[in-house]
Amino acid sequence: MIPLAVPHLAGNEARYLQECVDTNFVSSVGPFVDRFESLVAERSGAAHAVAVSSGTAGLHAALLAAGVSRDDLVVVPAFTFVASANAVSHCGALPWLVDVSEAEWTLDPEQLAGAFERETRRDGESLVHAASGRRVAAVLPVHVLGAPADMDPILALARAHGVPVVADAAAALGSLYRGEPPGALGADLSVFSFNGNKTVTAGGGGAIVGADASLCDRARHLTTTGRSDDDYTHDVVAFNSRMTNLQAAVGCAQLEQLDALVAAKRRIAQRYDEALGDAPGVSLFPRAPWAQSACWMSGVRVSGVPELVERLGERGIGARPFWKPIHLQPPYREAPRAPLPVSEAIWSEILTLPCSAGLAPEDQETVIEALLDCLAR
Repeated sequence: MIPLAVPHLAGNEARYLQECVDTNFVSSVGPFVDRFESLVAERSGAAHAVAVSSGTAGLHAALLAAGVSRDDLVVVPAFTFVASANAVSHCGALPWLVDVSEAEWTLDPEQLAGAFERETRRDGESLVHAASGRRVAAVLPVHVLGAPADMDPILALARAHGVPVVADAAAALGSLYRGEPPGALGADLSVFSFNGNKTVTAGGGGAIVGADASLCDRARHLTTTGRSDDDYTHDVVAFNSRMTNLQAAVGCAQLEQLDALVAAKRRIAQRYDEALGDAPGVSLFPRAPWAQSACWMSGVRVSGVPELVERLGERGIGARPFWKPIHLQPPYREAPRAPLPVSEAIWSEILTLPCSAGLAPEDQETVIEALLDCLAR
């Protein structure tokens, strides 16, 4: 089987893990955690970073740190992984679903502006969703497939309405937006994932990054059981969402290879684009002119995805469908939402193709030939 996306462990991972064992630092305190946070901040363009146990835990803590509370609304693009909406729900809030743009597949600034204009009102210092009476507590743009959302207009809208922005940058490490890395785009906080299928992995884990030290300190406090003193005083209901030194050791080794891993992902995406762009019935993943994607996932937009997945699987190729929109997920079928024509049109036509950073060129050619043959048949 040629897998869809697996880790490429070609650096110091084994040596750093052995160092953890030799020094007995295997839990949530250790030198690799500190080093990992420094590397994430540096490579993402952020001033501060907080290592956490998962991207979802990071989003949850970041939203809470930004002021999201029970019964609030958080603007979320309908086309995203379910973890984005789940993090909102973990705060006791509810996602307000807005569509993505046809050109980029990320949160549509024009629809966001229209939703704010038509469906909200001011109540003192708060922006309130008129139909539900809920406070709009944050906007959560998602960087999709490793490509950043169009952050400038999103941030401008949010700032004009006094609403914080927490960016779901799960797979965007290594991307650029107008020449800037994803931790330097102006969001109050941004969150990365280091799950096993990400370009840079720690086997699991995540990181919250930002420019505001107090916000990051708040997020750290919430993810470390809210302990405020050495006498075991805990001043807030908090969570044990810390990253272990073992995970951080793998993450450090991976971050040392970030440039090479992202370059490999981009080469793979470019080869698919070159080979499949002219195939009948096929269109390519978006490439915004103002962004440089980290190309976390590669693939095409095409009809008949379930059949193609099955046929490619019979040939030993691990192709997959992609995210089902949030409003089609059972827990969120009643969530408030704007019209969602783009999310509804694209989701069932996205076919992701093998794109591990270590994918051999001959294996990629096998994938291309098999897909072209399946399409022809």
